[in-house]
Amino acid sequence: MSAEEPVEETEGGRDFIRAQIAADIASNKHDGKVITRFPPEPSGLLHIGHAKAICLDFGVAAENGGRCHLRFDDTNPNSEETEFVEAIEEDIRWLGFDWGEHLYFASGYFERLYEFALELIDKGLAYVCDWSSEEILANRGTLTEPANASPGRSRSIEENRDLFERMKNGEFEEGAYILRAKIDLASSVLPMRDPPIYRILKTPHHRTGTDWCIYPMYDFAHCLSDALESITHSLCSLEFTDRRPLYDWFIENLDTPATPQQIEFARLNVAYTVTSKRFLKEVVNRGLVSGWDDPRMPTIAALRRRGYTAESIRNFCEGIGVAKRENLIQMARLEFSVREHLNRVAERRMAVLNPVKVVIENYPEGQVEELDAINNPEDEGAGKRTVPFSRELYIEREDFMEDAPKKFFRLTPGREVRLRYAYFITCTDVIKNDEGEVVELRCTYDPETRGGDAPDGRKVKGTLHWVSAAAAVPAEVRLYETLLDIEDPADVEEGKSLIDHVRSDSLEVLNECMVEPSLAGVDPGTAFQFERMGYFCVDPDSTPDRPVFNRTVTLRDTWAKVAKKK
Repeated sequence: MSAEEPVEETEGGRDFIRAQIAADIASNKHDGKVITRFPPEPSGLLHIGHAKAICLDFGVAAENGGRCHLRFDDTNPNSEETEFVEAIEEDIRWLGFDWGEHLYFASGYFERLYEFALELIDKGLAYVCDWSSEEILANRGTLTEPANASPGRSRSIEENRDLFERMKNGEFEEGAYILRAKIDLASSVLPMRDPPIYRILKTPHHRTGTDWCIYPMYDFAHCLSDALESITHSLCSLEFTDRRPLYDWFIENLDTPATPQQIEFARLNVAYTVTSKRFLKEVVNRGLVSGWDDPRMPTIAALRRRGYTAESIRNFCEGIGVAKRENLIQMARLEFSVREHLNRVAERRMAVLNPVKVVIENYPEGQVEELDAINNPEDEGAGKRTVPFSRELYIEREDFMEDAPKKFFRLTPGREVRLRYAYFITCTDVIKNDEGEVVELRCTYDPETRGGDAPDGRKVKGTLHWVSAAAAVPAEVRLYETLLDIEDPADVEEGKSLIDHVRSDSLEVLNECMVEPSLAGVDPGTAFQFERMGYFCVDPDSTPDRPVFNRTVTLRDTWAKVAKKK
C-alpha cells in the first residue's frame, strides 16, 4: 500500500467522482438526477472506513439536490441480526446524516429477485449446478486457463426452472444445488465465469423468518436492488472494480426499471488500524478488547465512546478527499481533526492522573477559597466556573523532581511555580516513605499572587494544574494506544498473523486519579480538556461518585516522536 498521496483532482478542483456526476448532470444523464445509496450488510458494526463512504454517498447527493437511500443488503441470514440494523442506523444519524423515508432492505425485494432469476433461466442465461461452492472454486480455472463446465450447464431451460422452483420450495438440503449465471467460462474477468447467484440456506431471516430457504448472492442482489430503487450512481470501493462487468451484465440482461452506474474509489485505510470484520470479531472473541465498542476498536461506536466527535470525523473524511488508488492515511491526520474540533468545543477542567500531595504550610487550616476558572478560552460564551482551593492539594507526580536539571521548570525544592488560577508556591521540604518514594511535598505560598503575577514583578516559568484534596473526586482514567504495533497491516511478518501484532500495552488504567468536583456526575459522552493532559470523555462505566474517563487524544501530536524513534 502506498504512502499518503494528494487527492486526485480534475478540472475545477473536484474529485473524480464529483466531476463525473457534474458531467452526468450537464449531459442530462439519468434525467439530471442524483440518487445514491449507502448499502451496509447488517452483520456487524460500522467502522471508520464506512464513515468515509457515508460522507461521500450522502454528501454528493445533498450537494446536487438529490437523495441518498439507506439500504441494508441483508441476503445472508447466517450472520445478520436486527440489533446490527439498529446500531447502524444510530451510527449514521450520529454522524449527522438522515435518509428520511428512503429506508430499504434487499430482503424487501426477495420476490422480485426470484422473478429476475427465473427470467435469466427462461433466457438460457442461468442454470442449476450440482457442484458445491468448493467444487466451483476448484474448477474456476486460472487467468490463462478457462473454467471447467459443470454437468448442470447443459440442462434444458425446463429442467433448470423445475429444479430452481423445487429449491425454493425446500425440497433439497443445503449444498445440494446452486443457481449460476451462464456467462463465459473463458472470460479474462474471473467473476464472469458463471458466478453463483442463488444458494440454499435453511436459516431463518431476521426480517422474513422462514418464508425463504433460498437466498440471492450479493453480486446478484446488490446491482438489482440498485436498479429497483433507480439509483443513478452506485459508489463503492476499489475491490469491486473487477466485479463491475458482472454488475453491468445483470442490468443489461434483465428487464430492470433503471440502469445505475457503478463508480469505484479507494477505501479508507488508516495506519495502525484494521477494519476487517473477521479480524475485529477475532479480537472480541479472544477477549483482547472488551467488546465492539472498546475505544481501541475502529468501529464508529468505539470512536464515539472514546470521545471522537461526529464533526471531527466528517472533517477528517472531507480533508483526505477521494482517490483512485489505495493509500495509507497517517493516524496523525485523524487525531488532528479530533483535536482541532475538541479545542473549540470541549470545556477545560483540572484532573491529576498520578497524584502526589502538597501541603501549603502557611495557608490557614480549614480555609477554602473559590477561585474563578475559564471554561474554554476558545469560546467566550462558555463562561467561567469556580474551583475550591485549600491547604492540601494534589499535583501530578511528574511535575516534581527533587534533583531537577536546569531546564526543568516545574516544582523542585527551593523553586517557585504558579498554580493555575491560584497562587505562587515554593517547595520547602520533601516527605518520603520507608522505600524512598515521595509521598508529600511541603510548600509555602505567596498570598499576594492570587490569580495573577506577583506585585513586585517577579516571574515564574512553570504553571501547574492541581486539585484541592478536600474536594477532589476519585476517578478512573483509561489511556489508550493503538491496538496494533504495526503501522501498515499489509506488512505482517512471514509466519505471523495480525493477531500477533496486537499490543499487550494498548490500555493503561489509572485507578488513583483525582479530579475537580465539577466532574462528578457528568453525563457519559461529555468531552473535556484536562488542562495540560489531553482530551478526555466520560465513559458509560461511570458512577455518580466515581467517574471514568477515556483519553480521546493527547493535547499535542505525539506521532512525530514515534516516527523519530523509528
